[in-house]
Amino acid sequence: MNLRQVRKKTKSVTNVKKITRSMQLVSAIKMKRAQQAAIEAKPYQEHLETIITKVMYKKSESISPLLTKPKIDKKKLTVIISANKGLCGSFNIDLLRFLIKNPDNLKTDYIIVGKKAASFVSKVGSTILADFSNNQPLGNVSAIFTMIMTSFLSGEYSKVSIIYNSFISTLKTETVEFILLPFSLSSGFKKTNIEKLQNEYIIEPNPNLIIDSLLKSYLEDKIRNCIIQSEAGEHSARMIAMKNATDNANDVIYNLTLLGNKLRQEKITNELLDMITAKESVGSV
Repeated sequence: MNLRQVRKKTKSVTNVKKITRSMQLVSAIKMKRAQQAAIEAKPYQEHLETIITKVMYKKSESISPLLTKPKIDKKKLTVIISANKGLCGSFNIDLLRFLIKNPDNLKTDYIIVGKKAASFVSKVGSTILADFSNNQPLGNVSAIFTMIMTSFLSGEYSKVSIIYNSFISTLKTETVEFILLPFSLSSGFKKTNIEKLQNEYIIEPNPNLIIDSLLKSYLEDKIRNCIIQSEAGEHSARMIAMKNATDNANDVIYNLTLLGNKLRQEKITNELLDMITAKESVGSV
């Protein structure tokens, strides 16, 4: 590699560094907003779970159709939440690996939120019931919830779950599958809360109406919370990925600069040697 090539490559890497640095700053702003939304949504979700745990303690499954498991096992419906874009590390890859690990996941029907998941599901040949891949997924929560409820209550599907990347910290997300329907206190709820409850609540005017409405509210909010968690994890992963790319670009620029300086010094040394050799040759004559 000559000096000209080194300078050209250094300029190219510098341009890449500017792009990754800009993307890192943008992702950092989006990450902060998404993380704040995820943190603020958590207390409401936990409080709603506590209310449901208290109200549902020792209640019969017949009290709501959302609690009743169909007698005949039919196909499974899965809501999968991914990112629309790449450049976010292993965020999307972890989600797709989770699907591949369980062969049954490839035989289910899907409601898609995210272009990366839509592309993968299409390639494996699974059925996509609906695709809500756009830049404002929270605006589609009601539509997703309505489709899920209609499909389950009509008996078309015997099980409905949601797969997403749960936000844990800026450096960590975890792929989770949560069973939405049929609803069960054992799926995601704290068992200690159930064990501590000793009293049954008298519900007026009608337990069926109140519990059914409460469960629907919880499930819709759960879908919304899963999307918020996924967005927080996505922006965090992209910010970290762009930061790593920027740091790597700095290392490459540093090494290329050293190489360029060595080549330039070598070139200067060779020119000086040529001048000295030529001068000595003329003097000897």
